Amino acid sequence: MEDMKAGRQIDEDIEAYIDLRDLFLVLWSKKIIILLITSFSAAFSVYYALSIPNEYKAEALVVPSDQQSTSLGGLGGQLGGIASLAGVSIGGGSDKSLVAQKVMQSRSFIEHFIRDNDLAPEVYAVEGWDQRRNKLIINSDIYDPELKVWKLKSSDNEEVGPPSGWQLYNAFVARLKVVEDGTSGFVNLSIQHYSPSLAKKWLDLYIVAINKHMQQREVIRVARNIKYLEEQIQKTSIAQMQEVFYTIVQDQIKDKMLAEASPDYVFSAVSPSMLPSQKSTPNRALICVFGTMIGGFLSIFFVLAFHYGKKVGSGYEVTI
Repeated sequence: MEDMKAGRQIDEDIEAYIDLRDLFLVLWSKKIIILLITSFSAAFSVYYALSIPNEYKAEALVVPSDQQSTSLGGLGGQLGGIASLAGVSIGGGSDKSLVAQKVMQSRSFIEHFIRDNDLAPEVYAVEGWDQRRNKLIINSDIYDPELKVWKLKSSDNEEVGPPSGWQLYNAFVARLKVVEDGTSGFVNLSIQHYSPSLAKKWLDLYIVAINKHMQQREVIRVARNIKYLEEQIQKTSIAQMQEVFYTIVQDQIKDKMLAEASPDYVFSAVSPSMLPSQKSTPNRALICVFGTMIGGFLSIFFVLAFHYGKKVGSGYEVTI
């Protein structure tokens, strides 16, 4: 029994050897075709890699601004409960940093940011950067920078005017990255663009914009609370309740003053953005290597598929 198993194993090894030898002979006989396809793939990869414009990434590390303690002190729990009954929130609500991160990636905020800073042409129509002249390369089929006219066309070849808010949002989000470190709470913001100076400019404007936006939200919220509390004071005749409302109003006024006096309301820069000096993409060497490898694998696959397909079509039984 053992001799039969050993003999069967030897037969299988011989068959495997013959198959591998046949495989090698097929590939060797078609080495010129494989070499040509691989060389073409390598040349195309080099051409493609060189045709992709450089992009630069500006980065900034920010930390959530410290929350200011209110003047309520130990009375916070008691007055907070009373304020809640009155329909007023005296706290900051949910984590400002988390809310700010959601807001700054929302479509409405980004569309307003692009419109307020007149960034639409730079977001949607730029296709490169001339480093020697330090000048953006505009796609003339999309936008005319001299006349400041959009030339976008629909599928019916009709002019449709400027890009939609959705198109601008998608184009901007593709260049934006917001990453929070769950351990330290630090937030890394980065924007990528063909022009290093433009990437830095956008990032600086973006941080200022989210701080200002969240600051205005807080000022509006506190002002609404103050107005409501003043109305409640006029409606009640109970002296103790009036005193409690006055205390809450004073605290809200202080919160409003702090918000208005804090330009870095949500995020303070730990490491401000710097002008990027090296490109972030593309990795041309990696593109060339992978392109050549893919070409080599495809050439081998096509050679083997053609060879064994022809043998099967001729009626031979093929075992690989």
